[in-house]
Amino acid sequence: MTQVVLQMFDKLDTVEQRFEKVERDLQRPDIVSQQKEYQKLMKEFSELEDLVKAYRRYKQVVSQLHENRGILNDEDDEDMRDMAKQEIASLETEQETLETELKLFLLPKDPNDDRDVILEIRAGAGGDEASLFAEELFEAYKYYAQGKSWVVDLMSYVDGNAGGAKEIIANISGHKVYSLLKYESGVHRVQRVPKTETQGRVHTSTVTVAVIAEADEVDVHVHAKDVKVDVYRSSGAGGQHVNTTDSAVRLTHIPTGLVVTCQDGRSQIKNKEKAFKVLAARLKASEEEKAIKEASDQRLSQIGTGDRSERIRTYNFPQTRVTDHRIGLTLHRIDEIMSGHVDLVIEPLVTHYQAEALKKAQS
Repeated sequence: MTQVVLQMFDKLDTVEQRFEKVERDLQRPDIVSQQKEYQKLMKEFSELEDLVKAYRRYKQVVSQLHENRGILNDEDDEDMRDMAKQEIASLETEQETLETELKLFLLPKDPNDDRDVILEIRAGAGGDEASLFAEELFEAYKYYAQGKSWVVDLMSYVDGNAGGAKEIIANISGHKVYSLLKYESGVHRVQRVPKTETQGRVHTSTVTVAVIAEADEVDVHVHAKDVKVDVYRSSGAGGQHVNTTDSAVRLTHIPTGLVVTCQDGRSQIKNKEKAFKVLAARLKASEEEKAIKEASDQRLSQIGTGDRSERIRTYNFPQTRVTDHRIGLTLHRIDEIMSGHVDLVIEPLVTHYQAEALKKAQS
C-alpha cells in the first residue's frame, strides 16, 4: 500500500470519527434545544454522510475479499473455490469503484459548491433570434431546476424587441445548486432557421450565461453610501403594474460602476432587496476573479466561474445537435435538453472536471 493511499485512509478514519461525534451530539437534548447549533451540526452530518457510508462499505468489501482469498488458499472443495473466485472478481471491481469515489470525496472542495446562485442570461449577437433563444434557454434551466426540487425566483426580465428577452436574472436556490450550474457560464451559440426566414437559411446567434454564487453577509458588505438607488416604472414580463407604480429599482455601485436592476415584483422594497442580493453576488464574483488572476496557487485557480467570454456550447436545431466544445461532447438530443434535461450535458461535464482534478491531485 503506497504512502498516498495510507494518508487517504488516515483522513478517512478522522472523518469517520468526526461523523460519529456529530451523530452523538445530535442526540443530546442541550443541542436539540439550540436551533442554530443543531442546524449547523445537521448540515455537517449531511455533508459527511455519503463519504462515511462509502468508506464503511469499502471496509466491508476489503474484509470480504480477505475471507474469499482465504477460501481459495485453504478450501479443497472446487464448488466453494469457484464461488470464491466469482465473488473476488465482483468485489475487486467494487473496491476499485469505491476507491475512486473516496478519492473524489477527499478532493479540495470549491467553497462555493453548496451555495445558491444568481443566474443571468443575456441576448448577444444575432438580434431578435438571440432574445428568443435567451428565453428558451431560461425555460430549459427552469425545468431542470424543478426536476431537482430547486426554487427559481425571477428577479428581472427585460423584453426583446420581437419576443423573447434581452435579459433575464433569477435566483435559484436548493441543494448544491452552484456545484452543477457553475459549468453553464459562457457563450451559448444557437444555429437555426428563424421563423421570419423565407429562404430557409440557417442563422447564428449567441446568448451569454453567467452563474454567480450567492454571497453571504460575511462575504461582502455593501455600504449604503456606496450605492445610488433609482426607482422607475416596471415594464416587461414581470411588470404587472406598468405605468401605475414606481416599483422597479436600479442600483449603481459607485466604487465599481456595477449597475443592477430588478423589476419583477410589485413591491419596490422587495425589488430593492433582490437587487442588493444580486449586487453582493456580483461583487463577490468580481473579488474572486481578481484573486484568481493574482494567485499562483493552482488550487485557487479552480475557484470561480471561468472565462464568460468563451464559446462553450452550440445548439444546432437543423441537425438536432448540442455540442459542448470544452469536452468535445456531441449529443443529437436537442429537444430533450431544451425541455429541461440539461443533466445530459451537465453530468458529463462534472465527471470530466472531477477526473481532471483527480489527475492533478495524483500528479
